[in-house]
Amino acid sequence: MTRCFSLTAARNRCYKSSFLKAGLRSTITDLQDGTVMHCWVPKTHNDSKPNLLLIHGLGANTMWQWGDTIRKMIPFFNIFVPDLVFFGDSYTTRPERSESFQAQCVMRVMEANSVKKLSLVGLSYGGFVGYSLAAQFSEAVERVVICCAGVCMEEKDLKEGVFKVSDLEEAAEILVPQTPEKLRELLGFAMFKPPPSTLVPSCLLADFIDVMCTEYTEEKKELIRAIPKDRKLSNITKISQPTLILWGEYDKIFPLELGHRLKRHLGDNAHLVVIKGTGHAFVVEKPKESYWHLKSFLVDLQPPPSTPSPIPNN
Repeated sequence: MTRCFSLTAARNRCYKSSFLKAGLRSTITDLQDGTVMHCWVPKTHNDSKPNLLLIHGLGANTMWQWGDTIRKMIPFFNIFVPDLVFFGDSYTTRPERSESFQAQCVMRVMEANSVKKLSLVGLSYGGFVGYSLAAQFSEAVERVVICCAGVCMEEKDLKEGVFKVSDLEEAAEILVPQTPEKLRELLGFAMFKPPPSTLVPSCLLADFIDVMCTEYTEEKKELIRAIPKDRKLSNITKISQPTLILWGEYDKIFPLELGHRLKRHLGDNAHLVVIKGTGHAFVVEKPKESYWHLKSFLVDLQPPPSTPSPIPNN
């Protein structure tokens, strides 16, 4: 039976309207190799502003993940918000599934929009893509923010108990949920204090899955499987750009140890900030604090203090 009303679809329309009101427009770029990329770009490019690329993670589409951030950051930047391959309106017929391929596709979209210099923020899976983009196109990327992305994980970590879910297929079933039960499980992993299951009816979860999680499910699982394949710390390029690493204190998807590992890998060029009392979804759990750190690093061009100061209320 067809649903008469979808709360998820309605909220999606609200986010789309907010993107348009913020001065962005929806674009499609055909890369002429079997890959088509969707990206939100400025309606009018302001040459006096720097460029900021926001790269989403798994889960809800890019509008849901970056809606609040765009509203606050758009006064300072020309903002570009792509759908990664197999998300939103982006797809490919090519067999590649690595974050390196994703990064190349995103950079080709930036080049198609005449973007020569940019800073970027990568959230979770988007952090893997952002890191790869910074490594491959170092001359174009000026500053990097990696949010809760286990870039320095190794394949052996799955067997050595680093992750709460060590079976990759089980993890893929949770990260690409197809039932309300799996989506509740994902919320439990993503948030430090997830909402009680009784407060989130199964019909709302099913609606979210129907709108957000039913397309390219196998391809998304292939993206997840590609992350740890043959991954070794010794093979991970050290990026040279000033880098801010943001991490939730109680992240159960990519444990905080991976944030410390990335900081050690990059050395003095990187700063690790731990958002207290949050999990993987710290942007949702403490949005004001998350934004404060982004603005300090990307707009004010200040490194995080060695001893965090109180976060302003506005």
